[in-house]
Amino acid sequence: MPQEDFLLDIETSITGRAWQQRPAEYRLIQAIAQQHNLPEIVARVVVGRGIGLEQAQEFLNPALRSALPDPSHFKDMDKACARVVEAIQKGQKLAVFGDYDVDGATSSAVLKRFFRALSQDLIIYIPDRIKEGYGPSTKALLDLKARGVDLVITVDCGIVSFEPLKAAREAGLEVIVIDHHQAEPQLPEAVAVVNPNRLDEEEGFGQLAAVGVVFIFVVGINRLLRQQGWYEGMAEPKLMDLLDLVALGTICDVVPLVGVNRALVRQGLKVMAGRGNAGIRALGDVAGINEEPGTYHAGFLIGPRVNAGGRVGRAEVGALILSTDDIHEATDLAAELHGYNAERKAIEQMVLEQAMSQVARNIGPAGDVPPVIIAAGKGWHSGVIGIVAGRLKEFYQRPAIVIGIDDTGAGKGSGRSIYGVDLGAAVTAARQAGILSAGGGHAMAAGLTVAESSIGDLEAFMTNRLSRAVGKALKGLSLKLDGVLTPSGVSVGLVDQLNGLAPYGQGNAQPRFALANVTVQYADVVGKDHVKCTLKGDDGAQIKAMAFRSADQPLGQLILKSRGRRIHVAGTLRKNSWNGNVSAEIFIDDAAEN
Repeated sequence: MPQEDFLLDIETSITGRAWQQRPAEYRLIQAIAQQHNLPEIVARVVVGRGIGLEQAQEFLNPALRSALPDPSHFKDMDKACARVVEAIQKGQKLAVFGDYDVDGATSSAVLKRFFRALSQDLIIYIPDRIKEGYGPSTKALLDLKARGVDLVITVDCGIVSFEPLKAAREAGLEVIVIDHHQAEPQLPEAVAVVNPNRLDEEEGFGQLAAVGVVFIFVVGINRLLRQQGWYEGMAEPKLMDLLDLVALGTICDVVPLVGVNRALVRQGLKVMAGRGNAGIRALGDVAGINEEPGTYHAGFLIGPRVNAGGRVGRAEVGALILSTDDIHEATDLAAELHGYNAERKAIEQMVLEQAMSQVARNIGPAGDVPPVIIAAGKGWHSGVIGIVAGRLKEFYQRPAIVIGIDDTGAGKGSGRSIYGVDLGAAVTAARQAGILSAGGGHAMAAGLTVAESSIGDLEAFMTNRLSRAVGKALKGLSLKLDGVLTPSGVSVGLVDQLNGLAPYGQGNAQPRFALANVTVQYADVVGKDHVKCTLKGDDGAQIKAMAFRSADQPLGQLILKSRGRRIHVAGTLRKNSWNGNVSAEIFIDDAAEN
């Protein structure tokens, strides 16, 4: 890598990354700035995301009308819609079988609300993470059959549930699969299997979360009902009102916020701001959200509470709160989820400390970090292992799998990956190789079931399969920056204009800037492990800054020891409102000594 590629000559920051400015042709920056009346720094952000002059209008103003695909584009979609319409017309009993995460809860709630608008009942079934595990089980499906259910719709699960769906079919229970996880050449036995990641599906929409696929499914059902005269003399359901759920599930499933996902989330956040969904409103209130919601609020405040029921409490609460119209019920359920979330945090911290210690011991004093981090412990709660895997991934910059082992020696694992390493495909391959009894997922996240005696085999398999991909990903490890600013150049107006390029997430990263040669005027630890500081530029302008969860990390330690000294910092810009005053600040996620 040539020296001139390093921004501010920083080849290795305090977090071990090179700083590189996103490439952006200046003439294109000027053209987009002029055509769309943007400051050059904002136009640079647009160009830095690979957006050209022709795509700029759609990027700046994503329209759902043009971005949303025709439901008939997807294989089996017409068949699925026709079967549901038939069930509605015949008065058959339907159920939705959803995953216990936010994507599954929002997918289930979308269907529940849509069917309620049709004056149709729909049973929601969410499996218990501990007792039943992920996805449809034979027992659960046969129990639904015994309750008189004629048709089950699985959402955010089902694509590899071969045996349970076969058993359901043999028992006379029909199933429609609506999923987005990686599929195999073999498809489960079902009335219809709708999945943009089917191997025989056309490319273009594989980035959809399950809730996005479910929304398109609802659009298809609604269209067919209209064509068949179902709505004569009655109002159609307002499908746009469901987009707050679609945005929440899409954000929390960490799928790329590009293309149709970008349009769904942009419009969905507008709906969310209207506070029409009683459950989302109650969750926002209990989380202390007092401003217009964005991807941060959905992903880090509302989402974890929806998830908490499936992790440490009642699995169905997330879907229930998102589908209720009763504000009193929503308030009670939000309080319940808030309590579960506090419990989840305590359990997570305990498992994280044990996992970090285990990994550190395995790495040893030489510090040779393996290509894939695997930690396993008896009694580790399966509801938090995915979060802990994410923490390990962030700390070691490697794909990480965390496994909780029960008293029988069975292990439930959850993994998180780094960009450029397809963990879901590797887990699927390990299952096909007989190392896992169950497993699957997508590129950035996966779940698995493994015997304690096979964990060593899993580690060897993952090392062999992913070493090259991890090595390639690490060579390209760098912090992509959108430019260098001074404290005086950071304003509320600039933050507002950057917010106009939202939603941000995977595939459309939050703009990140460097502040060069700033003096640390003040720095201290706040809360449990956050570092708060004030930075001063050469012209005397100051800006407040925060480095979250960093007090005991190299980043926080560098800031704390640099009081009165100059350093370079990098991070994202945010607005801070306090006592009626609004200011701009930077959330620091990297730094380097001057």
